[in-house]
Amino acid sequence: MRQDVSADLDVFVQAILGKQAADVIVLDVAALTSVADVFVICSGRSNRQVTAIAEHVQTALKRQGIRALSLEGKKDGHWVLMDYGHVVIHVFFDEVRRFYDLEGLWSDAPRVTTPALQHHLNTRQQAETMDHGTETDDLDDS
Repeated sequence: MRQDVSADLDVFVQAILGKQAADVIVLDVAALTSVADVFVICSGRSNRQVTAIAEHVQTALKRQGIRALSLEGKKDGHWVLMDYGHVVIHVFFDEVRRFYDLEGLWSDAPRVTTPALQHHLNTRQQAETMDHGTETDDLDDS
């Protein structure tokens, strides 16, 4: 991955995570296609959430002077494609994401973990660990 791409990639991930996007995956597709260097794929649990994620990302990035070259699908909320040139963001409704399986299609692309994504994953893992600990404690009280 080019250094200038990896340096600014976290800005995109932070914008996506700012609206509770689920299952965020960052793929380095630079060696596989000329369309973009990076695909960021995420999900919303409803059409409304997909649209809200896309609107939040667009607004957050615009505040930082980053504007989309094109934006498709926001009205329907099934699959919003946000083209920022070197970064293409795919915001899917869960069922549509499973159907198109971009992760499978681009399985040769290395996954990238940005600092914001790593923090998100660590936080989620800690919460899950705490939840499991609570369940075990509840069982011990029986």
